[in-house]
Amino acid sequence: MPAAGRLAVAWSAKLGGAVYGQPLVIGNTVVAATETDYVYGLRRSTGQVMWHVKVGTPVPLNQQPCGDLDPLGITSTPIYDPATKLVYVVAQSGRASHLLVAVRVSDGHIAFSANVPSPDHQPAFDQQRGALALTHGHIYVSFGGHFGDCGPYVGSVVALPASGHGPIWSYKVPTAEQGGIWSAGGPVVSASGKTIFVATGNGAATHPPFDGADSVIALTPQLRRIGVFAPSNWAADNAGDLDLGSMSPALVGQDQILQVGKDGTGYLLNAEDLGGVGGQIAQAHVCPAFGGSAVSGTTVYVPCVTGLAAVSTAGNQIAVRWRGPAQAWGSPVIGGGAVWVASWTSGALSALSPRTGIVLHQISLGGPLPHFVSPSLSGNLVLIGTMTGVTAVSGA
Repeated sequence: MPAAGRLAVAWSAKLGGAVYGQPLVIGNTVVAATETDYVYGLRRSTGQVMWHVKVGTPVPLNQQPCGDLDPLGITSTPIYDPATKLVYVVAQSGRASHLLVAVRVSDGHIAFSANVPSPDHQPAFDQQRGALALTHGHIYVSFGGHFGDCGPYVGSVVALPASGHGPIWSYKVPTAEQGGIWSAGGPVVSASGKTIFVATGNGAATHPPFDGADSVIALTPQLRRIGVFAPSNWAADNAGDLDLGSMSPALVGQDQILQVGKDGTGYLLNAEDLGGVGGQIAQAHVCPAFGGSAVSGTTVYVPCVTGLAAVSTAGNQIAVRWRGPAQAWGSPVIGGGAVWVASWTSGALSALSPRTGIVLHQISLGGPLPHFVSPSLSGNLVLIGTMTGVTAVSGA
């Protein structure tokens, strides 16, 4: 990417609904999915709508068991498969249905639509928030609960074939209730594609035995659990609603994971052997974190509620290198010699120095943004989902 420079709004596309997931850039097409259950193909250079398609029936807030999205449609970041040339979204459609919809990028044609089964058999209480993932020819879909944690949901992951035909695999967190897999970054696939990592929220148990929640979990592509980590104080986390899984796992290199949750403790883990309860390599206070992180070498840029933090994992230690300004709270991305973060509270897009965290450039986008918003970088553009569509900022 070109070096970060002075920022200006290049274009803004009003799409009739909020875009909570990252826009995808595929060739010259920007794909954006809205809470009104529409998927749009926009011209990258101008934001012009080239095609759009309705893929489900969104649910108004007064028909949800609890929550904070009105309406509730497509909340997660979609994914593109170069093998099929299809982009995949998961849409809430009606009170108790989730649809995986495959859309042709060239013209918006729906290749197929498939129901996503709920492993907990409580689809009305399941919400699909985490970004979709792809490996072994399958799309991985994670579930948590609605905002407010109402009802008898249990966190889960479902793998559906990207072709529309073939086996469906699933995993359910072995807790009696909750344990949601809800963080916006979604499941994380290892470099080899052979392991999928998820982080879960608090579960039902508040005393031993360990119930499998408040944890980082390693899964095979067929969604068999092959590893787990939980902090020694998992029971207190469960009791205090202190989800370890408020941030998606940060994969550092091929063999380490940094996990930071609501209570502010960072845990450095061996990705090959997560270590069970209390099996971390190192731990240190970082910050309460929500969303997705960005990784460069051994540095993880963590979405702290107090502003972005750069955390070093070198030497099997956790050390905070710098803390950014409070208005730089969001899920970051890296490019053009800068760390980009869009704050969903202030509505500002900031380009920070990766070395010091000082603000290199900043622009206001005119109001609050969707929770846990994360920009997408393409050429000289930064693309950001907004409460009304997509805004493109030039100067990257």
